[in-house]
Amino acid sequence: MRQAGRHIAEYRELCKTYPTFRERSEIPDVAVEVSLQPWRNYKTDGCILFSDILTPLPGMGVDFDIDEKVGPVVEPMRTWESVKKMHLIDPSTAAPFVAETLRTLREELTPETALLGFVGCPYTLATYLVEGKTSKEYLEIKKMAFTEPKLLHAILQNLAESIAEYALYQIENGAQLIQIFDSWAGHLSARDYDEFAAPYQKIILDKIKEKHPEVPTVVYIKHSGSLIERMAATGVDVVSLDWTVDMAEGRERINKGRAMAGIEGPGGVQGNLDPGVLFGSQETIKERTEEILRKAGNVGHVMNLGHGIEAATSEENAKFFIDTVRNFRHEE
Repeated sequence: MRQAGRHIAEYRELCKTYPTFRERSEIPDVAVEVSLQPWRNYKTDGCILFSDILTPLPGMGVDFDIDEKVGPVVEPMRTWESVKKMHLIDPSTAAPFVAETLRTLREELTPETALLGFVGCPYTLATYLVEGKTSKEYLEIKKMAFTEPKLLHAILQNLAESIAEYALYQIENGAQLIQIFDSWAGHLSARDYDEFAAPYQKIILDKIKEKHPEVPTVVYIKHSGSLIERMAATGVDVVSLDWTVDMAEGRERINKGRAMAGIEGPGGVQGNLDPGVLFGSQETIKERTEEILRKAGNVGHVMNLGHGIEAATSEENAKFFIDTVRNFRHEE
C-alpha cells in the first residue's frame, strides 16, 4: 500500500529536512526519493507515486492543509455557495509537480517495474470537504445525504469530473496503473453506496477506459466486506480486499458481482494480509502470506497488505514478507 515509505528509517530522516507532508509530496525531487525508497530497499514489482488523495483539491478551488498530528484540514463545505466556488481542474496548472515526479520515476525505474498512480474517489474526498477533517462517525456528510442529497450529489459530481481528469493526467505522464481509493465508503449502507459512491467511482473508471483501455484499474475500500460484489460491478479490473475477507470467498464474490453486471471474464484481486501480521514472528508472516497466495491462485492476484503498512513495522519484517511472496512465486 502507498504509505510504504513511512516505516523506513530513511524516510523519517528525510522528514527532519522536509517537515510537512505537502513539502514531501509537492517538491518533485523529494517525492521521487520517497517513492523510490521502498522499491529500492525491497525490489517490489511496482513503485507507487508518493502523493495524497487531497493533492488535486486546490486545483478545484478547495484549499487544504495537512496537520502532522490531526491529518487533513479543510474549510467545511456545507452550502450551495461554497459548492459554486468549485471548478474543473486543469491538472497541468494545479499539479505540475505530479507530472514531473512521474516522469522522473519512469526514468529511474527498471523497465519491468510498474509505475502506479492513484486518486481518491469522490465520496471519500467529500467526507473531508463536508466534515472539514478526518472523522470517526461521518455524521455531517450523512446528515447532508439524508437532508440535502442534491447538495451532496453536486459536490460528488464536481469531484468526479475533476478526479477523472487528474487520473488521465497521471497516465499521460507515466502512470501504468491507477488505483482509486474510496477508503471511507465502507461506512455506507449498501443502498447509500449505490447512490453516493459507486456511480461516481464509475465516472472515473469509464473515463479511464474510454481514453486508456490498456491501463489497469484497482479499487480499494476499507472494511468493504459487504460491498465486494458492488465494487466488482463498477467494471474495475481489480478489487483490493482488506483483511476482513477470506481471499477465496472474495474471489468468488468478485466474479459473481461482475457476472451480475454483465461483465465478461473473471476479475483480478489484490490483498489481503492484515498489516498487523507484520508485527508477528517470521514463521507467522510466512504462514499467513502463503495461505493467501494459495487461496488466490496463480493468476490475476496482486499480493499486498489489506491496508497501509503501519509506521511501527520493522523493515526486517516488511522485507521478509516481500521475500516470502517472491520465493513462493518462484517455487510455483
